[in-house]
Amino acid sequence: MVKIPPLLRPSNLLRRNYVTKTHHPLPTQQLTSTPPPPPPSLQPYFPPSDKKTKKNSLQPSRTKPLTPPKDTKPIFTSRNLTDAQKTFDYILSTSPFPLDTRHYNSLLESYTQICTLDDSISFVKYMQTKQPSFSPDRLTYNVLFCQSLKYLLTPEWEADYVRKITDFMVTDGFSLNHGAFDLFVRSVCSIGREERAVELVKELSVRCSPPSYSTYNFLVRHLCKSMELGSVYEFIDEMRDSMRPDLATYTILIDFVCKSKNLREARKLFGVLGAAGFKPDAFLYNTIMKGYCMLNMGSDVIGVYKEMMEKGVKPDIVTYNTMIFGLSKVGRLEEARKYLGVMVEMGHNPETVTYTTLMNGMCRKGDAIGAVGLLGEMEGMGCEPDSCTYNTLLHGLCKKRLLDKGMELYEVMKSKEIKLEPASYATFVRMLCREDKIAGAYEVYDYAVKSKSLTDVAAYEALENELKWLKKAKAKAQGIA
Repeated sequence: MVKIPPLLRPSNLLRRNYVTKTHHPLPTQQLTSTPPPPPPSLQPYFPPSDKKTKKNSLQPSRTKPLTPPKDTKPIFTSRNLTDAQKTFDYILSTSPFPLDTRHYNSLLESYTQICTLDDSISFVKYMQTKQPSFSPDRLTYNVLFCQSLKYLLTPEWEADYVRKITDFMVTDGFSLNHGAFDLFVRSVCSIGREERAVELVKELSVRCSPPSYSTYNFLVRHLCKSMELGSVYEFIDEMRDSMRPDLATYTILIDFVCKSKNLREARKLFGVLGAAGFKPDAFLYNTIMKGYCMLNMGSDVIGVYKEMMEKGVKPDIVTYNTMIFGLSKVGRLEEARKYLGVMVEMGHNPETVTYTTLMNGMCRKGDAIGAVGLLGEMEGMGCEPDSCTYNTLLHGLCKKRLLDKGMELYEVMKSKEIKLEPASYATFVRMLCREDKIAGAYEVYDYAVKSKSLTDVAAYEALENELKWLKKAKAKAQGIA
């Protein structure tokens, strides 16, 4: 088989003739006719445009200019200080425009990604020497501070890292501002290193200036969560030369000990607070009241309320809600209703949580009918009941075996598309099954699943348990008979 030379192949001949625009003599009959179009293979192809993306012809077309891909190669490839200085000299000599502080800080930030803190400080000093116009600003020191934070997770971290930066700042006439101080403390606490935050605050308070009260109280709050109360007191005492606790500090401490159910310590702190010249506010008294309620000592909230009135502290809506909750929890419903009236007289409108708390206490006492009556009073005051309100009443009615009233309330809940809570659902299904209303129990199950009140498994498990109990009860009754 004989191969055709490449130059004699038809495609190459056609391409060469088209590119070089070589004209060949044509027959006479073709001179008057339309010249043939270019070969189809050489015509550019334009895909059909999508009508949805077609732009208005009146608007000028905006073609996105082609930009070369960004060079992600780092400026400094070696952590060696000498190499970094050479790179800086090269940038300084080849730059077409003079560098300003922003450029120097950018170079420093790039170098801090691979070097040590000592080399970073030396690099800043070298830039100052080579370019006297460069004067480090706060952003420069923030870059160094951020680099020192990288060592927090390592066992080699020491307060000496921060000390080096602060010494460098003082040399240049800068002092550590509250913003950088706060950044340090919050960063250290965010990774659970509160003991290092304490060390840092002590060090910087002596060498520079104490932190702001916002930073100080932030640290105290974190120490309460992670340390023993004695360690928190020790930190506060050690800082007294720099800054003393303020009202917010005592509020944090009292709130912590109340949540820890240590009311004796809370009362002790109340005395310390007064001796320090601070006057407790409504928030502090409310915190004490909540502590008594947590210990089921709701009766003592009245004593706290009287103390507030004697010292001229005006109770707020949280005060009355807490009192009603505490009194209702211990069954002192008459006094709870009394302070509900006092609350209205003082100009505070009862909230949904106020009525729901009182209803819960009445249901605990066995007065579910009275709680339902309170629902009408609540709506008459323009207070809209919520899901918790209806579930509290449904649970109370079922506990009292008032199934007909419970069914009426359930229909209201369905009409308002209110979800069932696990406790009220389980109690309602139990009552239906024990009254042998199996179809009704299945209907409640369907609504609980449809409204996404409970998962399929949880809802069916509660229903299945009651059906098993009913089956055993019937079998036992038949056996006895």
